Amino acid sequence: MRVISGKARGRKLRAVSGLGTRPITDRAKTALFNILGNDVVGSHFLDLFAGTGQVGIEALSRRAARAVFVEQGAAALRTIHANLKSTQLAADAEVIRADVFRYLMQSPHPYDYIYIAPPQYRGMWAQTLGLIDQCPDWLMDDGWAIVQINPAEYEALAFERLAQFDQRTYGGVMLCFYGRQDYVAALGK
Repeated sequence: MRVISGKARGRKLRAVSGLGTRPITDRAKTALFNILGNDVVGSHFLDLFAGTGQVGIEALSRRAARAVFVEQGAAALRTIHANLKSTQLAADAEVIRADVFRYLMQSPHPYDYIYIAPPQYRGMWAQTLGLIDQCPDWLMDDGWAIVQINPAEYEALAFERLAQFDQRTYGGVMLCFYGRQDYVAALGK
């Protein structure tokens, strides 16, 4: 694992020991940030189930204004802190030890991007989106919630306030993109 572009380009990132996390592949991460393009500059980024922190770190490297990492596992938290230190991106980061579901029950702070990559095959991605749907103020009006899952986990979901507007598959990684319904309608999706 490495930072692909930006201020920390080429820096190697530590992995979390064990099988509890599922890091995004370089191919899928490159594609994701090609989709986001220059819109990541100056953005506020929330990395849920952050694992190694590599997606939020990539955003910071590409000049996101701020990244918040929410993770519960002690080994993953140590890894995020180590990766932020080695990339010298800690100044614009906040690492929060919390259960994601409890975290999303508090008063929201709006983000441009919310990245959701929970443990596989437990339906946690749908549960997380459901909480954001109940309180869409977690997203800016034109904000995106981006889910990383295995393609076998995918199911179409109906929400009251969110809508899916894109999905891409890169081998064993599927990225699903959601926004507020009025934003998605304006996109013509």
